[in-house]
Amino acid sequence: MSAYVIFIREQSHNPEELRIYSQKAPDGLAGHSVTPLAVYGTHEVIEGPAIEGAAILEFPSFEEAKVWYYSPAYQDAVQHRLRGGTYRGIIIEGVPAAASQS
Repeated sequence: MSAYVIFIREQSHNPEELRIYSQKAPDGLAGHSVTPLAVYGTHEVIEGPAIEGAAILEFPSFEEAKVWYYSPAYQDAVQHRLRGGTYRGIIIEGVPAAASQS
């Protein structure tokens, strides 16, 4: 069953750290089966506090999403994202294909 990693950027603090993250993050994707579904595009908050942006990444399974997130290559990058802004990140399991077609 697919799983999704969702990052919500609440506020940027250090653009240089975010630039470093954007350079390092693609290396963390190598060897992982991931599909970017949305990456900091146009958005509208319809509930809750304002955000600066969000990203949604699809993985084949919850476990594969965790393996990617905790991989040494991604951990090397993520430290810069977390220094660069205030973020929320979650991994959420999708619904079975049959359930989504009901």
